[in-house]
Amino acid sequence: MKNLSVTSFIHILFSLAIAIAISTVFIFLSWNKNKTKIDEMYHHKLIADAFLSNIELDMTDVELDKLYDEFNVQNVDLLKTKQEIEEVGTTIFGGESAIGNIKIFDTPSGHYIYIQRLGFSLMLKDNRLKNYVSTIAVGLSVVIIGILILLYYAILKKLKPLKKLHRDIEEFAGGNLKKRIRYKNDDEIGKIAKSFDNAIVRINDLSDSKNLFMRNIMHELKTPITKGRILTESIDDENTKNMLIRSFDRMNELIAELATIEKLTAQNFQPHFEMTTIDNAIKIGQNLLLNEKERMIENIDNRPIYTDIKLLSLAIKNLLDNGIKYGIDQKVKLQTTPEAIEIISKGEELKHPLRYYTEPFSQGEKRNSGFGLGLYIVKNILEKINLKLKYRHEDGYNVFIIKLV
Repeated sequence: MKNLSVTSFIHILFSLAIAIAISTVFIFLSWNKNKTKIDEMYHHKLIADAFLSNIELDMTDVELDKLYDEFNVQNVDLLKTKQEIEEVGTTIFGGESAIGNIKIFDTPSGHYIYIQRLGFSLMLKDNRLKNYVSTIAVGLSVVIIGILILLYYAILKKLKPLKKLHRDIEEFAGGNLKKRIRYKNDDEIGKIAKSFDNAIVRINDLSDSKNLFMRNIMHELKTPITKGRILTESIDDENTKNMLIRSFDRMNELIAELATIEKLTAQNFQPHFEMTTIDNAIKIGQNLLLNEKERMIENIDNRPIYTDIKLLSLAIKNLLDNGIKYGIDQKVKLQTTPEAIEIISKGEELKHPLRYYTEPFSQGEKRNSGFGLGLYIVKNILEKINLKLKYRHEDGYNVFIIKLV
């Protein structure tokens, strides 16, 4: 029930209400029909008994008229009525008693009561007004059901803008940052739409500011780093020279990592999927790796895979780089299994769960352990290409796993 949509809930609610209303009407009509039959039968038998009891008293015409008025009946022509009954009428009751015979007929023109005693016959027509309770009940039920249907459509029409609002929000979430949400009415839905539109404007402003800041800072850093790297070549002291070269190279790597993060976190970024092979992605990842420390590649699978080869190779490169830089012996091994690519390096087990290290580093512990921006980038890359990053520690080795299935 918690996950039931508002529209589905309204469908169910009004369907039940209309079904209950229709069922109630049918039950009432059935009950009223039986009750009417019983009441009419009782009334007609009362009339017949009254006339049979008074016939032998040799009543005058005035007394008969009084009796007709009392029971609201009319003496009709026997032969003419008999013909009508034979053509379109039905017998609804027939019986005998000690004082005479009684038959009650139903015709389109009304009910007739036939009384017979000692050769005396009398055909009476019931002139009472027709019982309109059933008709009134049907009319009221039609009105009530009609009101329920109108309310049903009115509520659905009122909620219809929610579907458009949902589509607009999904379009914005899908990367259309220029999407604006417009809603003219000032009701609750309109207020939600306006608030979300304001949020879109704010998000776009923040995104533009962030992009401008990132591009400017990377541009401004590139120039002094390049100049410093060139000037480093003129230093005679090899130890100082190598230390500065490593520092400038590390700064270049950080700028490249920041550029990669900016690209991956852009809402309109879409990976380019194509058919390739696992060994091809691994070779490209190796070529991207500047660190020439010892690495061992074995058990490489050349089966095809549908992925973004640039992103997958970049993830492999970052994991290889981490393994070489921060492994105890600065060695790394890469191997494939039927379900994964594994990057293995010697080291202590991580002190925290993997998700702790796949956030952008802000604590010294993450920087010192080497599991900062690199793993954050790997995680984001793999999410973009529908793969997962896993980790285990086995026999003194850290094993980072790219799950392929």
